[in-house]
Amino acid sequence: MKTPTLTVSDILKRKHFEHAKVVAGHNGLNRPVKWVHVVEVVNIHHLLNGKELILSTGVGWKENKELFQSFVKQLIDCDASGLCIEIGMHTPSVPQEVIDLANAHYFPIILFLREVPFVEITQDIHTHLINQHYEIISGLESYSQQLNKKLLSMDPYSELLKLLHHYSGHQVIFKINGREVEVFPKYNKTVKGEQLAIDNYTASEKRTATQPIRFLGNEYAELSIMSTGKEISEFDLLILDRTATALAQHLLRDLYIDEKKRVKENEWLKSWLEGEHPIESVFSYLAEYGAEPNPKGGMVLVIHFKSSIKQCSNLDMMYFKVLCRTIFEQQGFSTFPVDFHSSIVFIMTNNREMKTWKSRMKIGLNTLLGSDYIQKKKWPQFIVGVGKFIENVSHMDKSYRTALETIKIQYHLGDRSNSCFYEDLHIYRIISLIHKYNDLYEVVMEYLEPVLQYDEKYNANLLETLKVYLACNGSKKETAQRLFVVRQTLYHRIQKLESLLGEDFMNPEKRLAIEFMIKAYEYLNSQNMWSSSIERDRLPGV
Repeated sequence: MKTPTLTVSDILKRKHFEHAKVVAGHNGLNRPVKWVHVVEVVNIHHLLNGKELILSTGVGWKENKELFQSFVKQLIDCDASGLCIEIGMHTPSVPQEVIDLANAHYFPIILFLREVPFVEITQDIHTHLINQHYEIISGLESYSQQLNKKLLSMDPYSELLKLLHHYSGHQVIFKINGREVEVFPKYNKTVKGEQLAIDNYTASEKRTATQPIRFLGNEYAELSIMSTGKEISEFDLLILDRTATALAQHLLRDLYIDEKKRVKENEWLKSWLEGEHPIESVFSYLAEYGAEPNPKGGMVLVIHFKSSIKQCSNLDMMYFKVLCRTIFEQQGFSTFPVDFHSSIVFIMTNNREMKTWKSRMKIGLNTLLGSDYIQKKKWPQFIVGVGKFIENVSHMDKSYRTALETIKIQYHLGDRSNSCFYEDLHIYRIISLIHKYNDLYEVVMEYLEPVLQYDEKYNANLLETLKVYLACNGSKKETAQRLFVVRQTLYHRIQKLESLLGEDFMNPEKRLAIEFMIKAYEYLNSQNMWSSSIERDRLPGV
């Protein structure tokens, strides 16, 4: 659609300007005009929004050259389009200083050599501008109808890009996060032409207009138009915004439909978690769903809810999985969700370098937890566990097992847990394993019972002193500082620990055992809030 901008040069061709003369700013006659004002005051800067053509008789400054010059400078600073002055009693001529100022800033000054009716000029130009805006609105309405037809016809999103190009005449650049830039129209003769367009797009901000495509509180893609000659108009910006909204609806619909298809595959995915599918079957499944068919390993992510996820609507859960998918895809992972009673388990295959998987996963988790959708939806409390990274994606059962173990350990540790990655839990993995097959509490009491009984009897804090003393590698000065006690008090506590644990409690082997038992005691002493729901979600044989 052609949406010509009304310029100062165009206005000079209209009625009442037959006897007008441009005396300054000839190089600025292409300035656009959005409105016309009649002004007879000299303090004007607070009354303008930019792109106004000013009509005046000069009564405000009369023959005061300084006031005249100040008035023109204000118009220039406010980005006015030009100044039209009726030559007569109030302004017999334009001083050379004003002409020089206007020429320096390409600011047109036009003189009416004969008396003209300002009211008719404003009526004429305003009518033209209003008709022009009406044409833009009509064109925008027509464009919106075309967009809706495209959306309802289930066409691919490339049809929306074609429509945008057809209406604007500009090069269209589209990029979904984590994917290559798409250019429309495509260059058929050579790839170099398309690459040149991409390079120009990334290098020149002035020649482009960009609109982010957001849904579920996250930026998913970016749509831009790039000028190929003519300027980007107001109409172009409006249809760019409408197209971005339509693309968001289109992409979200496609993701939603895709997720619904995946729900039907839940049983196959559960078998994958059980390790029942050979590598060839896994690769075939990945290729069928458009994922990287030969991934560089993967892992299992478990999101376990405090209460049953049945309290969330199916639509909410579907959008939650779509959100997870869009976030982790941008970090180089393909996601395959599996629903359980109180958990959503994501099988995640890695499409980028293996050495960066953990840092990318951290970014994805932080983005998920900080997203508007999670913050504003008031989701049920949940905890996250990332299992062991597996190079052979047919062995996802190993990662799933460790992801569940990570969840279980985090429940025991509560706020003391500082990581949701299995590989970061170190000593707690050993504690959990011993606890599973032995009476860990009995072993802990063999070492710590005298200290625990003393603390209970005298309301003391010897266990904390012991823990800090060991953490400071036996440094009395550092221990006293961290406990905020004087040295004499610390010496008394250490003597008491020697009497309860033996004078050799700082010998390497015994010290290592005591440190281990303190960690085990903290593990056992934490509230195990949701362990029953974890066991309920566990697959048979896992």
